[in-house]
Amino acid sequence: MDEKLIGQAMRQLQIYAAMVYFAPEYDEELGAAGLEPGVMCYFGGRAAPMGAVGASVVHAAFYNFNPERVRENVPRTWELSSPAKLVEARLVAVDRALRRMLGADVLASPRVADAAELARRAALSADCEGRPLAAAHQEQDWPEEPHLVLWQGLAILREHRGDGHIAALVDAELGGLQSMVSHSATHAGFLPSFAQSHRGWSQEQWNAAVEELRLRGVVDAAGDITEQGAELRARIEADTDRLAVPPWRALGDEGAQRLTEVGGELSKALVAAGCLPSEGVFFRR
Repeated sequence: MDEKLIGQAMRQLQIYAAMVYFAPEYDEELGAAGLEPGVMCYFGGRAAPMGAVGASVVHAAFYNFNPERVRENVPRTWELSSPAKLVEARLVAVDRALRRMLGADVLASPRVADAAELARRAALSADCEGRPLAAAHQEQDWPEEPHLVLWQGLAILREHRGDGHIAALVDAELGGLQSMVSHSATHAGFLPSFAQSHRGWSQEQWNAAVEELRLRGVVDAAGDITEQGAELRARIEADTDRLAVPPWRALGDEGAQRLTEVGGELSKALVAAGCLPSEGVFFRR
């Protein structure tokens, strides 16, 4: 299978999996389960499949958060709620958010059911050795409704790809903060202001990382990506795409194309419905 095409497909399909973290239903449901709104809900809902793990484990798995931001919320998260409650609350939030933005008729369509079984097949075939977040998500019980099966399958594939991405960053000797700085320097993904505030990095820490990367030739004096840095980031993305391909082989070319087509249509509809913040978070898409 074409690694680059699979990478492009995953970058679009992950919108269906990741939209819940931006949905108001997420903080509502995890708040009802006991957590404080904001980043605590993000940590709790995404880490819950791993169990009541410590701050160092969450930091290692999430990679680009300031460890102090993690320690402010973990293990207190598990004192306020339980992993089992949070896994259930997240799925309720997913259901509510998808129904609000896509509608019941779309979610009940045979195409969604077909895509759901393809996503489940790929997710269950994924070898999660060395991929802790993907392994934890893969162990969860499956919901019954197809649109939730599709979400869980794509969430597993997203975490599988993310774990592989971290491996590529480690190989490139880019720590969590340096990975955020270098990615923002490409003018793709998060704006630096959001990356700093949400990930918990001070301006001083951010500037220090820029200087470290400047000395390595990854960014220039203005903090923009250099030719050398662009080549490094391209290599990381290529490695990430390559490492993400194996689960897709279980679908064959035809199945992979069907999942990409249906999932891509749903992701586009979610973006049109405003599933992602429009200002202050991402560079203009």
